[in-house]
Amino acid sequence: MNANPILLQKKYSRVIESFARENNMSLDEALKLFYNSETYRLIHDGVSDMHCMSDEYLVEELEQEYREK
Repeated sequence: MNANPILLQKKYSRVIESFARENNMSLDEALKLFYNSETYRLIHDGVSDMHCMSDEYLVEELEQEYREK
């Protein structure tokens, strides 16, 4: 399923801001990590309706991916 592009951009923004805040990093750094992440790819490609998951869940996924690298 494809999400509305505007709503998806807003979701990306909220996830990036939360990720940056929780990891004490700049928005630029969080933005770079997000757009180069597997989490982003899954959301963007509509895999398993990841775009329907809560912002908190997606931040946790991103943090787990970030820790593994």
